[in-house]
Amino acid sequence: MYFLNDKIEFPHVSEASADGLLAIGGDLSSERLLHAYKNGIFPWFEKDEPILWWSPDPRFVVFPDELKVSKSMKQLFKKKQFKVTKNKAFEAVISNCAAVVREGQEGTWITDAMIEAYVKLHKLGYATSIEVWQGKDLVGGLYGVDIGNKVFCGESMFTKVSNASKYGFIDFIQSSDYDLIDCQLHTKHLESLGGKHISRQEFLKYI
Repeated sequence: MYFLNDKIEFPHVSEASADGLLAIGGDLSSERLLHAYKNGIFPWFEKDEPILWWSPDPRFVVFPDELKVSKSMKQLFKKKQFKVTKNKAFEAVISNCAAVVREGQEGTWITDAMIEAYVKLHKLGYATSIEVWQGKDLVGGLYGVDIGNKVFCGESMFTKVSNASKYGFIDFIQSSDYDLIDCQLHTKHLESLGGKHISRQEFLKYI
């Protein structure tokens, strides 16, 4: 296993373990995070763990032109069920994502240090939030990283009302011009929207 030091570098992603773990340690500086994303690497760890860096193979992604929108979701859009905004409440979105109780997960991987790091990326223009509103209430949202290569690296989403996050995700993709949405790891929620696995090698061609 590769242990990082103060130097902003990573081993080649081909050196990752079978489950995708590539390196341990380092920091969450904006410079290191941007270097990671440019090389198909992302941090994912829980509180009281060292920083763990991943590059899974295969990678779970959504191609925008393969996005699946169900009949029920189309009806919600027809009714304009929610209002969707971009970069209006980044800190509120990431904080809500951190507070979500997820099946099979005791704590949250969105620690205070992660929140601070991604808020900095947002202020630098590299992290994006999508907010979903019902009236004046923030009822869903998602956030991720955009380093300007037409790939959106999704990090997390939350919902307080049925279908809110899915609504925001669909609206975001349909109103954007990305070649690829990186979802990192498989979820049934994203699979229902057209998500699928591609090889790490194919993924790297996009970044």
